[in-house]
Amino acid sequence: MSSNLINVEDYRLLAQKKLPRMIFDYLEGGADDENGLFHNREVFSHWRFTPHRLTDVSKRDISKTLFGRRWDAPFAIAPTGLNGALWPKGDLLLAKAAAKANIPFMLSTASNMSIEDIAHQCDGEKWFQLYVVHQELAVQMVKRALNSGYTTLVITVDVGVNGNRERDLRNRFGLPMKYSPSVIIDGCTHPGWSLRFLFNGMPQLANFVSLETSSIEMQAAIMSRQMDASFNLDSLKRIREIWPHRLIVKGITSAEDAKRCIDSGADAVILSNHGGRQLEYNLAPIETLSSVVNQINKPVLIDSGFRRGSDIVKALCLGADMVLLGRATLYGLAAKGQRGVDEVIRLLKQDVDCTLAQIGCSSVEALSPDFITDYSR
Repeated sequence: MSSNLINVEDYRLLAQKKLPRMIFDYLEGGADDENGLFHNREVFSHWRFTPHRLTDVSKRDISKTLFGRRWDAPFAIAPTGLNGALWPKGDLLLAKAAAKANIPFMLSTASNMSIEDIAHQCDGEKWFQLYVVHQELAVQMVKRALNSGYTTLVITVDVGVNGNRERDLRNRFGLPMKYSPSVIIDGCTHPGWSLRFLFNGMPQLANFVSLETSSIEMQAAIMSRQMDASFNLDSLKRIREIWPHRLIVKGITSAEDAKRCIDSGADAVILSNHGGRQLEYNLAPIETLSSVVNQINKPVLIDSGFRRGSDIVKALCLGADMVLLGRATLYGLAAKGQRGVDEVIRLLKQDVDCTLAQIGCSSVEALSPDFITDYSR
């Protein structure tokens, strides 16, 4: 790890230098005026630690048990789309980094490598995240993940329509990319990125490229990349019927919705506001974490805004079973490829470990609300 890269923000700044503006804006941007992005970070300051002193913290354990398996850290790599725009074969590099670190990896429907390619090229446990673009297409995706050995299906439910991401609109970002003079000039001023894609080609939505469908309606849905806004609890139950393994619902921010998902057959929920990319003035997931944990008796995972080990520890104190990392590991990927992802994971492991020592707790499994206070109330 470079001596001048000591936190996630350092990797963010390096990623910004290395990526063309259009690509960095896609990675970094949020909905509307992006107040949601700021709130996701700012809200962590509402909680302060209440350290326990005169306890033995000479040995500390940051490993976490979830779904009957012991993971080496209490965090996972969240599903994120178009990772191949940051670094060639970005999805595979993230999956390999996760396998190396013994943490979960979730492949997005909007990945640039297919469900099958990731399964064949990476030995780690793999989870598949499903966007429901069209319900017939969703069934196909689920069956492909099942046949490829994925252990967990994650259904994202907070994208009835695409969020209003103004950075992407101003940049006219999309696939295939449009090569305006400004885009070409930007690429020339980022030669490392441009050369990688000159030799590897621009990314495609690999899970859609090889589809064979005679349905005009489905073809139209794929071409427009619009989500199925009719997806509801009955739709969730139908997918539950055809998926025999663990099923998690992602995109929940209320205890009521979490309970409805569990009652409909979900094995866990992921509290998420999509990293502030969908609805600007949404609650940060950590604000509703305690109420969700108190309402359901299934695992609760969480994402959106996590940048430091202390953020992760705060969520665990409030009852989260695991934290998902989105932008944090993508900054590492954009900055240095898999090496950067490895470094960010290692940095956050060290940060979690240090936080445990500082608050007087020897294991993440022993964290509880006793170690934290909401001073904003």
